This record gives sequence, structure tokens and C-alpha cells, in this order.
Amino acid sequence: MNVDDVVAARIEAARIRIQAAKRRREELSAARRRGLAARHAQKLRNLNRVDIDTTGAPEKETP
Repeated sequence: MNVDDVVAARIEAARIRIQAAKRRREELSAARRRGLAARHAQKLRNLNRVDIDTTGAPEKETP
């Protein structure tokens, strides 16, 4: 095994590590987007259930 073979093996190993890291980042990004979409959907469902006073006036208490 000469120096060129060793260098080629190291380059190939680095290429494999880079591809694995890129794939990991893409998978995490996709999971993050799914989680963000789920949180937004839940927030909208929660807002839909709550009666919101949009006038900004304080609510009146009934005696």
C-alpha cells in the first residue's frame, strides 16, 4: 500500500462522513419542520376554542 492509496482512502472516508452529516441535517430539518407545523396547528386549534375580545376593552363583571 503506497501513499496514494492511503490518501485516496482518507478522501473517500471524508466524503462518506460529509454525506452522512448532510443526510443527518436534512432528516433533523424535516423533523423540525413537522414539529413546527404541528405546534402551529395546535396553537390555531387552541385559539379557535378561546373567545377572544378584539376590542381591547376590559371584560365587564356581572354582579
